[in-house]
Amino acid sequence: MSQSLSKLYVHIIFHVKDPSHTFIRKPDKNSLYNYIGSIIKDNGSIPLIINGTEDHMHIFCVMSKNIALSMFVKDIKRHSSRWLKGFDNFYRVFKWQGGYGGFSVSSSLYDKTFNYIKKQERHHETMSFKDEYLLFLKEYGIEYNEEYLWG
Repeated sequence: MSQSLSKLYVHIIFHVKDPSHTFIRKPDKNSLYNYIGSIIKDNGSIPLIINGTEDHMHIFCVMSKNIALSMFVKDIKRHSSRWLKGFDNFYRVFKWQGGYGGFSVSSSLYDKTFNYIKKQERHHETMSFKDEYLLFLKEYGIEYNEEYLWG
């Protein structure tokens, strides 16, 4: 085969480092999501939906075959954090958590994943981010050390 082809649907989740100090204000969400979408495109990937709440972010995208997930997320977090700090003085000490969750999504679960991310505000009326994230880790069979999960 003379060319490399792929279509990798990825669901990425990460959290604000310390939401008691800084969080994502509702009026700023769309600007942040648009900026993150541009970072995703700059990495040769395709943003499908970006959403979250004041303390965490969900990204559903088609990831480029030319970048590792760890570098992709690092780039998104680094650039968006820097952008937020320049966007408004409110975010001067903003930081994302050190880690992230990255989950492969089957094309048969595209609609379910898209709609799940679309309805984040409503979803978190009944479930905390911590419970949501632990559920993802359990569903995907990912082993973790809770001591390092929330830093």
